Amino acid sequence: MSLWRVLLIILFPPLAVVDKGCGSFLMVLFLTALGYIPGVIAAIILAKKD
Repeated sequence: MSLWRVLLIILFPPLAVVDKGCGSFLMVLFLTALGYIPGVIAAIILAKKD
């Protein structure tokens, strides 16, 4: 995982998974809207699946 992706995960989790597809983006956006921590956790999990 690159440094830029880690920074994106910390600052705006949905933007870090936008290249994974619309479903992943919407899921992380929804989880981030529910709470910052669930969105970050989901973004980390999806970003590690490279």
